[in-house]
Amino acid sequence: MRRVDLTRSLSAAIAYVLASLPLGAFEIEDRRQYPGTGPDMVRVISTADLDVFEPFLLRLQQEQPEIGIDYYVASSTEVHNAIRSGAAFDIAISSAMDLQFQLANDGYAQLYQSDVTDALPAWARWRDQVFAFTAEPAVAVISRARFEGLERPQTRQELIALLRAHPDIFDASVGTYDIRVSGLGYLFATQEARNSDTFWRLSELMGQQRAALYCCSAQMIDDVASGRLVMAYNVLGSYAVERIARDDRLEILELEDYSTVMLRTAFIPRTATQSEGAALFLDRLLREGLRQTPDAWVLPPLGAADQPESSTYGPIRLGPALLVYLDRLNREAFLSAWSDAMVQ
Repeated sequence: MRRVDLTRSLSAAIAYVLASLPLGAFEIEDRRQYPGTGPDMVRVISTADLDVFEPFLLRLQQEQPEIGIDYYVASSTEVHNAIRSGAAFDIAISSAMDLQFQLANDGYAQLYQSDVTDALPAWARWRDQVFAFTAEPAVAVISRARFEGLERPQTRQELIALLRAHPDIFDASVGTYDIRVSGLGYLFATQEARNSDTFWRLSELMGQQRAALYCCSAQMIDDVASGRLVMAYNVLGSYAVERIARDDRLEILELEDYSTVMLRTAFIPRTATQSEGAALFLDRLLREGLRQTPDAWVLPPLGAADQPESSTYGPIRLGPALLVYLDRLNREAFLSAWSDAMVQ
């Protein structure tokens, strides 16, 4: 069974105008087209880098060669801006599940239901609009060379003690998200602050030690690999695993006190012009999330987070609580406190 809200009231002329919106309305980091045997292109805007997502795109075209794909890479904030501005994308994918939920809650997502969406765990979907397909923890990545001789901390309390004991090693050599510009960084920070008071102590210490602030996980991991950074904190675990598989200069720091696990989500925007192609794309993507083993794709399936009762490991909930820190006053207050701690 498959049910699509096609938003048929949109005229062909309006759809054409939306599809032609200038890219200047939002910033694109990368773009690649994958022509199919058919005439139509499914337009996808996503936070996932091409080197991570391309294996899925190629598998999809092997199975459905008629589907053409026009894949845009943008930051989570720019994905949000693009959909809110009315750009006509057929699929929106983001690691910032709070921003995705906000868009759906504000009416920017189509209803969609299929046998595949029905098979998702209840915690991995919201009102037949937003669907999760990965469970990805935030992790700390370290430089093996620059960590040589240091004991690996197992908790954030031990990490704080290590940073305090070795300011000569860690000063200006720790990287983390600039949550003023990174939607995913803001999500990780607010969720960690809700769950543990060590977040603020660690933030203050990083600020005192002149932590470097980044927009993206990939850039942080690059700088750890080069030796510029000793450690990157709260990077995407999937990106770290993919890089470590081909770069033995890196190591994931196993912190056992708790994990912040993000659900990467997708939806069909209201402005989609290729609803049937979008439905095929989304179902195939969600099947990846339902697979039982990680196999060849670096993005982990939902089963990796299927421990919702655990106090130390579990996914961030996909629901209205995600809107708390997106409230303007709450956001301003949180960013002010974070800036006081980090920007010293």
